[in-house]
Amino acid sequence: MNKQEILAKYTNEDDKLLVAKLLDKIEFVNSKNRIECTDFLDMRQKQLLEKILKDMKIENHVAFGGYETAERTLIIIYPEKLEEVFKKENFDYNSIFGSIRIILPNELKGMYSHRDYLGAIIKIGMKREKVGDIIVSKDGADIIVLKETEKYMKDGLKELTRFSKAELESIKIEELNIEEPKIQILNIIIPSMRMDSVVSEVIRTSRAKATGIIKEERVFVNHELVTKVSKELKENDLITVRGKGRFKIGRILNQTKKGNLVVEVSREGLSLTRQKGGKLWS
Repeated sequence: MNKQEILAKYTNEDDKLLVAKLLDKIEFVNSKNRIECTDFLDMRQKQLLEKILKDMKIENHVAFGGYETAERTLIIIYPEKLEEVFKKENFDYNSIFGSIRIILPNELKGMYSHRDYLGAIIKIGMKREKVGDIIVSKDGADIIVLKETEKYMKDGLKELTRFSKAELESIKIEELNIEEPKIQILNIIIPSMRMDSVVSEVIRTSRAKATGIIKEERVFVNHELVTKVSKELKENDLITVRGKGRFKIGRILNQTKKGNLVVEVSREGLSLTRQKGGKLWS
């Protein structure tokens, strides 16, 4: 199947452009015998491109975002001559990834959120696809970028008033400040294990809004995009809702007199607040 036949399958212009760029990179790898990588991808984009690579029977590729559990990843395509290097995990990913550490002054520590850092990045003219995960801590943040944009971003952030008193330094991905997420547990009561029921409860919204989020392609089950609201979920399924968090379905504990299910759900999070009734949630 040639390039135009593949592109003809996609009506969404953003997806078509994304796929076209991938196909160009595959050609470069084959003709120039060199490594090529995509921009940073969200989970849906990653799934889309990995399916194409699978259909084309291209095995020499890896998805990585700078650390094992990164949400935003690159797909790196490499020539056959480097197959052993990647299989033996001897490739230096610092040749592709850049990382910037922002250390805030004492009076600003704990004041900035993920949104604040992302807003600053957009303000200096960086495109979102050039930026990977933003790992926020009390002291500041580690920002993963493409190596080729690291200096531009670092210089740009230094010029912003909000970071005028902060320290900015380049680090290697091995130095990223990765913290194990705190796990929050909640027992939810739902009429069934349908995805719309579960999603509405775990993100605390209406069934109608949960349906909209699912149809907007923002929900992944075990890292696979799912848009069918009636999909039946089961114990140990991992649910990712873009912009809302990551949840894992635990045990079905019991059934109420009205026939509803009581289900244990765990959520990754960095902060805990207490709801009425003593339940913990963020």
